[in-house]
Amino acid sequence: MTAPVLEIADLSVSYHTEHGVLRALRDINIKIQPGRIVGIVGESGCGKSTLISAIARLLAANAEIEAGSILFRHEDLLELDAEAMRALRGVEISMVFQDPMTSLNPVMTIGRQMTDIQYRDDRSTAEKLARAASMLERVGVADPAEQLKRYPHHLSGGMRQRVAIAMALMTEPALLIADEPTTALDATLEVQIIHRLQQLQRDVGCAILFISHHLGVIAELCDEVVVMYAGEVVESGSTRDVFLKPRHPYTRKLLECDPARIEQATRNLPVIAGKLPDLADLPMGCVFRSRCDESIDICARERPALDGEDHCAACHVAGQ
Repeated sequence: MTAPVLEIADLSVSYHTEHGVLRALRDINIKIQPGRIVGIVGESGCGKSTLISAIARLLAANAEIEAGSILFRHEDLLELDAEAMRALRGVEISMVFQDPMTSLNPVMTIGRQMTDIQYRDDRSTAEKLARAASMLERVGVADPAEQLKRYPHHLSGGMRQRVAIAMALMTEPALLIADEPTTALDATLEVQIIHRLQQLQRDVGCAILFISHHLGVIAELCDEVVVMYAGEVVESGSTRDVFLKPRHPYTRKLLECDPARIEQATRNLPVIAGKLPDLADLPMGCVFRSRCDESIDICARERPALDGEDHCAACHVAGQ
């Protein structure tokens, strides 16, 4: 079997706060094979942003990686010095952020920004501009040479996101991290961006780690899905298996909250009762127990392990 592009093993990350140690990630295990798209889903506060910050080595100053490894092409990113990590970011590992208006510089033209990120290349400015225009054309931007002269505020949200994707893929990275890149877009633009990402992924051949709250986007785009809750992976597997045969109660409740599943018009949207546990004061046993309708005695005593081969779940009753 082909070696993973990215292999996260037993990763635990904590934040030191004035209220104590907040255990944001605990024993995270994720593999991404070349050419695959892996989706990460879960409520706000489940650890998605901390996870991608750890991969990119851009954690806050009060964060501490307590255990684990992040192997990128057999090299542990956690052991690299700052200079070596900077050499990887933007070349081998690229990122698309949720809001392109905050990731693009508002006082610089699109062309200036797309040539500046090619600073490692020895090409002339004209060659860099031509390459930038070619990449904009690949992501569906009309009249790319003219768009290079514009500033970000001249472009619509969908156009800005296309520019951000073009910039991230310009170096043909081995791994693209997409942090909720369609959240700020309307439904039509969201579909266009998804299809464009799929086409570019096939052309470039990179692996993609895709973060989203939108289950429909995950179902449409991703080959595999990882469900996170309160800093832990509670279920993982192929998107088809997880969505059609969810094993963890939390996954089932997430799917039940999908507005697309509502058959009759209503003002009362489905929700998951209760709230996330305090990560600075974690309960014994299963972290989802207080919100679970299927918990049994052992759930209060023992933390369930992520069990399974291709379709895994961290639940004492998953196999029953």
